Amino acid sequence: MSGAALGTGSNGQAVPHQGQRMPKMFWRILITAGAAGGAFLLTSILNQDDGNIWQWVASIVIGSAALIVQYLLDFAERFEKVDRRFNEILAATELFSQVDGSVLRSEEVTRLVLGYTKVREQGSDIVQAFAEKELADLAKLMEGLAKGSEDRAGENHEWLINITDCVKMTLDATSTSVDRDFWYSGPAERYLDAQEKAIKRRGVEIRRLFLVKEPHDVTASLRDLCERHRRRGIDARIAVRSQMTSSRKVDDFIVFDGELCYETAPDQESNPDGTWLRCEPEHVEDRVNQFNELWAEAREPEAVPSVLTSES
Repeated sequence: MSGAALGTGSNGQAVPHQGQRMPKMFWRILITAGAAGGAFLLTSILNQDDGNIWQWVASIVIGSAALIVQYLLDFAERFEKVDRRFNEILAATELFSQVDGSVLRSEEVTRLVLGYTKVREQGSDIVQAFAEKELADLAKLMEGLAKGSEDRAGENHEWLINITDCVKMTLDATSTSVDRDFWYSGPAERYLDAQEKAIKRRGVEIRRLFLVKEPHDVTASLRDLCERHRRRGIDARIAVRSQMTSSRKVDDFIVFDGELCYETAPDQESNPDGTWLRCEPEHVEDRVNQFNELWAEAREPEAVPSVLTSES
């Protein structure tokens, strides 16, 4: 490409010059000349009198009409683009006005939009693809929460920790054999740190109920696990399902501030298969009642009778 067509901007990128518009102008002139020439030729054939001025008048009129039509089409195209852009600006303005009037912090939404715009302008292909996927996940999460439920495959530790950072009053959680190994992982330490911070800084009341099937499942390691939680200020208790009046199946769930549930379900191998966020009032109320019923039958770790097992 020749230097006449492109210049160099301040950032070193190619900038189109006005010369790039020449092809469009060239075609306008060519079409106008063709229409005028065709009109002149047609009038010459129909009227053999070469001195007739109407041949020239017809050529000029038709050529001018062709040029005007081209400009009108170009104007319509530009107007459509302006109208579309105006509608986009209007929609964006309406969106930001709704954000300003909501509980969401508008500056965070602005940062999101500006950050994404910069990534689209400056990021590489892989960075742009990753940003678009993260933005799509965020949009899906917002839509799900607005509807009252959202899910993800596997176990989402980031949700767990981030919600704990937001809790203000209470956190009630069950823990079954499905997530027992989780407590010895890196994310578990971050989760416990977040809970300890919530207790000390915001006065959050946290109760955790460890559920087992039989008395012999109350092992020394489970007692130690309860003690780890209690040292951080968490009220940890144990419930033996075979000794409870209610023997219904209990999944792992956490109720935050009595308003939001974080739930996991096991697969066929008793590993976390999916994570759900539920904020429908009826569902949350059911979980709160279920936890209170289970908690009423739970016992302090030291009050649970010891049973000799290979682990204890």
